[in-house]
Amino acid sequence: MRHDVYIAFLRTSAAALIMVLFLALPVTAQTQDEPEEEERNTARRSELWNGFYTKYKIGKKLFYYGEYHIRTRDQLVQNMGQIYLRFGLSYIINKNLEITGGIVTPFYWAPPQYQEQERPYDKVVNQFRFWQQALFIVPLGKAKIYHQLRAEQRWRRDYYVGSPFELTFRWRYKISTYIPLNSYKFQPGTYFLSAYNEVFIQTGKTIIRNPFEDNRLFLGMGYILNDKVQFQVGYAKSWQQRSSGIDYVNRDLIRLSVYHNLDFTKKKSPPVDFQPIF
Repeated sequence: MRHDVYIAFLRTSAAALIMVLFLALPVTAQTQDEPEEEERNTARRSELWNGFYTKYKIGKKLFYYGEYHIRTRDQLVQNMGQIYLRFGLSYIINKNLEITGGIVTPFYWAPPQYQEQERPYDKVVNQFRFWQQALFIVPLGKAKIYHQLRAEQRWRRDYYVGSPFELTFRWRYKISTYIPLNSYKFQPGTYFLSAYNEVFIQTGKTIIRNPFEDNRLFLGMGYILNDKVQFQVGYAKSWQQRSSGIDYVNRDLIRLSVYHNLDFTKKKSPPVDFQPIF
């Protein structure tokens, strides 16, 4: 390993560790106004996330970015959970830095417990979001380490009829890696191991008792069919904190993903090493 690459890896990894530890503090800290007698309540849920990711080259350094998800919940497929649509434009600053921004329009299905209430509610509620992202890439031997910083501005509302939209902010940090298994580099026919951990923090006037929102730990396997199509399957453990501050959701997530790349520029560029889509 080259000396400069090793130093860059140590610096970014140390910064990432400090950030994860800092962001995780709200999970264990107890607010002063929280009564001591309150106990943590944890619910268990399993979900199936099907995702289709696209990254289409439309300029020398400009790409269209898209995510399209169908998510079901409760024994994986018992109830509809979300339809999640993310759109954006990515700009490649250099081989180690990429920035992206765009909009998100998710649709959420009300949980089954709303059926037991007399108050009228909407079965499906949408959100509106803007999002921005920076992706830093650090080579490490034949693997790569990715540091993803993402910000989202979310207009959300409750499921009850007439509930107003409220603005909150979400801050996300993900550290991930992709490691080829049957070849030294990422190329068609390569199987690879993928892993990440992502921390979610939220802020805003309505965020009082749950600044920590979620932590997701993922392990999966992928296959590169060709320079346009890749597949990935894996398992994620999610630990969510609800607005009460004492209610948590322990989620088991099965993720099935397809990744699609195309080049719409007139001058086709030569094939490049595998670049994951986030």
